[in-house]
Amino acid sequence: MAIEPDVTDIEAVEARVQQALRQRDVRARVSGVVYPVLTVVVLLVLWEVGVRLLRVPEFLVPAPSRVVEKVQEHMGLLIRHGWITTKEVLLGYLLSIVVGIPLALAIFLWPGFARSVYPLLVSSQAVPKTAIAPLFVVWFGFGLLPKVLVAFLIAFFAIVISTVVGLGSVQAEKIYLARSMGLSPLATFLKIRLPQALPAIFGGLKVAITLAVVGAVVGEFVGADSGLGYLLQQATGSLDSPLLFAGFVALTVIGAALFLLIEVLERLAIPWHASQRRLEAHESL
Repeated sequence: MAIEPDVTDIEAVEARVQQALRQRDVRARVSGVVYPVLTVVVLLVLWEVGVRLLRVPEFLVPAPSRVVEKVQEHMGLLIRHGWITTKEVLLGYLLSIVVGIPLALAIFLWPGFARSVYPLLVSSQAVPKTAIAPLFVVWFGFGLLPKVLVAFLIAFFAIVISTVVGLGSVQAEKIYLARSMGLSPLATFLKIRLPQALPAIFGGLKVAITLAVVGAVVGEFVGADSGLGYLLQQATGSLDSPLLFAGFVALTVIGAALFLLIEVLERLAIPWHASQRRLEAHESL
């Protein structure tokens, strides 16, 4: 005689499984914050102790405590110059998206265009952007535009490459299945190819936002009267190493905040991919 499973027992098992999954998710989130913070704290303590024990001159390497003091002392200055740099980064980044994604679509859709443009695009990345930045200053002056263009030039290549790779990574069987079901090329692109390419595209977007920060600072190094790059140059010229490191801290905060913003947008746009990534991270713990 077969014994019917107790529905109550099944529900209890499912509840325990869900609770275990939630606890594992909480542990993963906490460890994702605690481990980096502890690592940074340990490094800062070693830095502080090493500088004091070895009596390293402040103009060479300041102690973290002096950097914190300088950040507090010049907080208004850092915010003012940081906002200018952030504006240059965002404008250059948005321009790289507006130009890079359509260019990647054209490269993917039209083989003739790809054969003509793709080699030029790749070879153009061998030209140092620090060599091009002075030309932008000569052509467009010391205003906002040269810095935006340098940020754009450094950032857009990652977007183009990631978009092309993402669009071409869809299995041919899925395309054949869509065609057999009567989907039009546009519907196939919107329903299958584009969603499958989004993880790669967002990967390029996250790389590009950090490169845009570098590009904006490079543009400010070449010619500017404001921004964190200009502030770093002033601190270097006056041998004010604590202010120099304070500028590094401000740039790190800007880059990390913008990167996290793109990551949040990625999870909102493709939650299925973000959840899969978190699941794989849990299984590896």
